[in-house]
Amino acid sequence: MKSPWASLLLCFACLACLAPPGAGAAPAAAPQKTLRTIFPAAETGFDPATARDLYSNHVTQAIFETLYTYDYLARPAALVPLAAAALPEVAADGKTYTIRLKHGILFTPDAAFKGRRRELTMADFVYAWKRLFDPRLASPHAWLFEGKVVGFDRLAADAKRSGRFDYDGAVAGFELLDPYTLRIHLTQTDFHLGMILAHDPTSALAREVVDAYGDAKGEVAAHPVGTGYYALGEWVRGNRIVLERNRLHLAETWDFKGDGSADDARIIAQMQGKPIGLVDRIEIAVMVEDQSRWLSFQSGGTDLFWLDGPLAPKALLNGKLRPELAARGVQLSRLMDPEITYYYWNMQDPVLGGMAKQKIALRRAIAIAHDIDEEIAIVWNGQAERVDYPIPPGVVGHDPAYRSVLQYDPALANRLLDRFGYQRGKDGWRTMPDGAPLLVHYVSRNEANGVLQAEVWRKTYTRIGIRMASERMIFSDLLQAETLCKIQSRNYQWVADYPDGDNFMQLYYGPNVHQNNAGCLADPDYDALYARSQKMPAGAARDALYHQMARRLEVIGAARMGYARYRNMLAQPKVMGYKKHPILKQEWQYIDLDPAK
Repeated sequence: MKSPWASLLLCFACLACLAPPGAGAAPAAAPQKTLRTIFPAAETGFDPATARDLYSNHVTQAIFETLYTYDYLARPAALVPLAAAALPEVAADGKTYTIRLKHGILFTPDAAFKGRRRELTMADFVYAWKRLFDPRLASPHAWLFEGKVVGFDRLAADAKRSGRFDYDGAVAGFELLDPYTLRIHLTQTDFHLGMILAHDPTSALAREVVDAYGDAKGEVAAHPVGTGYYALGEWVRGNRIVLERNRLHLAETWDFKGDGSADDARIIAQMQGKPIGLVDRIEIAVMVEDQSRWLSFQSGGTDLFWLDGPLAPKALLNGKLRPELAARGVQLSRLMDPEITYYYWNMQDPVLGGMAKQKIALRRAIAIAHDIDEEIAIVWNGQAERVDYPIPPGVVGHDPAYRSVLQYDPALANRLLDRFGYQRGKDGWRTMPDGAPLLVHYVSRNEANGVLQAEVWRKTYTRIGIRMASERMIFSDLLQAETLCKIQSRNYQWVADYPDGDNFMQLYYGPNVHQNNAGCLADPDYDALYARSQKMPAGAARDALYHQMARRLEVIGAARMGYARYRNMLAQPKVMGYKKHPILKQEWQYIDLDPAK
């Protein structure tokens, strides 16, 4: 499909072609700069209120704008204004935020605006945030505002009772002082709201767009219209996405300081003083098969490439770029993602779930029978590091000294199962304590590393005499089933939405079931600790609560932490200014392409 924005650009091009020959010789237009990149899995749609996979959010982050974002080069990640004119003014008690918007930000042209130049206002942000609470839309991101804003939960509760959200209903906590100024009144102290307002689901959206293109749920996944650096030009679902530069975006100058490293100095020399948003066109191909992606980069058909674990040996040697690639001018940007891969067992499942002692014993036995180092070696070619703590490196609250009580010990796992009545039959397979067959369903993504993960887990279950059925699912279908608590067990990856431990500890919070709580855990002890932690700033007191919460997960066997993966990004020689950011999904607006290369 082609968007009205792409059609508008085509009209302008046609008009230029119709100019009379004697109109004078205009200077030759600069060649269009096109960046080609790859997604290793299909997108699901481009509505910021409903998109929850990494690949869709690459695109939503390019099309839409939040109030805040992160400095491109600062490490650790530093919050900076995006649509906002400045960082928020925060009251001393951390309960009132005053935010001022830049003037003159325009939505990209669209028929929904009926020919008007539509300027962004603070009301567009408030409208977008209300959508997260609309029961018809069923956004997985409602947790971002639940319990936080004065009067907001009451409006949401009314909507749940009636089945209809009142978008014109007043929220006392959202005080619009003028079209460009919003004061937010919180129910409790929160010094981290700025990071929430830098997260993609809080992006501004125009009500006219939803009214014009919303489906039965009010979702606009196929017709995104924002104020970002890019607009959707073309979309062939699960195959190809094209973004066109938004030429109406406010002019900005590239000006980042870096960390003093040689790499940052090189990037600054390439980019300092240039306009932000120099790449005219982003072409994204969806390629699930590893070898196809690698061949595309090798042949020059791809400019920016995510080299995930299975392909790492082709380009890396001891964590560095292979000499033959370096000699060609290929660039490597490498970091450990602020993410956690953890294993969950569905706490609502009749086989694995529940808090009975024998169910806890079963989950703990499976947890300690799994060899994480083996999985890192086989599935990711060593491109990951074990992480015992629920908060990964690079995120506020991480504790590198923490050691889980769930360590690899298959002999202990077998003794635990024997003790709690999971007996082996004559065929060597265990049964439930009541004699019923014991079968665990492990689900993985429908791609190459999903097959490897399933085989590693089959070895785990075989070590302790449990039959395992392997299921593979398309990623979008898997996410939907998981939200409904229909997945029994899998590897779950969570990449930081914002660089604070709260973003990871909320993954096990009971009210977040059907949102981010993939294991469907609702444990009153954990929930009480998490509720207390939300009222605290980062520091020793909050860390002490996080330790208790981590131990609670281990004691009841709700989850086992696994590892954080390295992100290896390769760029062709013509790509200038690229450095992988730990929080931003994509960095397209901050780079340039050298036409000479």
